[in-house]
Amino acid sequence: MSLKYALCLVLLLSAGLQATPQRIIALSPHITEMLFAIGAGDRVVGVSDYSDYPAAAAGLPSVASYAAINLEAVLALKPDLVIAWRSGNPAADINRLQQFGITVAFSDPLLLEDIATELRLLGQLTGLETQANTLATDFSQQLQQLRAAYQHKRPLPVFFAMGTMPLSTVANNAWPQQMLTLCAAQNPFAGAKGDYPQVGIEQVIAAAPQVIIQPVRTNFVADFSYWQRFGALPAVRKKQYVTVNADHLYRTTPRTLLGIKQLCEGVDRYR
Repeated sequence: MSLKYALCLVLLLSAGLQATPQRIIALSPHITEMLFAIGAGDRVVGVSDYSDYPAAAAGLPSVASYAAINLEAVLALKPDLVIAWRSGNPAADINRLQQFGITVAFSDPLLLEDIATELRLLGQLTGLETQANTLATDFSQQLQQLRAAYQHKRPLPVFFAMGTMPLSTVANNAWPQQMLTLCAAQNPFAGAKGDYPQVGIEQVIAAAPQVIIQPVRTNFVADFSYWQRFGALPAVRKKQYVTVNADHLYRTTPRTLLGIKQLCEGVDRYR
């Protein structure tokens, strides 16, 4: 058990979470998805915007957006546990919930390995330790296997197109950057300021990426037309593009493994 995991449990127990919660509100899509993954989906009574996986989650009432939590809607659902995203939900709104006597737990995965820790924590909170621990162990083993498979691969220069209007990418400890590192995909902007920096097209041309990677939402088709005017880029000249499911890339859940596999295999085709 990690120190973060142990401390969270101690804080929750001291805050009054003594009985197994039966009415849970999840304030982020990744929290919702993980609760369903460990078998606690039937206890989730409220979610946040864009909680659309699995399909059963899409029909639940949304009580929060990225910008704010609807306090009245949360209170109306009478939850015995709210699980918030520490890095994504407004701290002031969380404080208000706690002032109303609502027990709040926090999810805040920062590294790929944290997904297993989060699953175990949710299992402890919901009394579903067996299912959660099994899923966490399987996740850790598959992640380790992927690291081993790509750790000696020849680095390949790539550009991760977070967006084109404005032109932006990933860097430092951003979730997709961790995946690029695992896949031995060399990001020339990995050390830029901030995790999601904006860059100029001149900088991208100077970096000469061999592959352009573009995330796309489920049921959408990737559009690479923006790049056609920049024939000086090796990736464009050779038509070397990789498309990755955005939900698998950005949501910190067991499906992250699917995103890593899709990314690594896509890059490997051009290595």
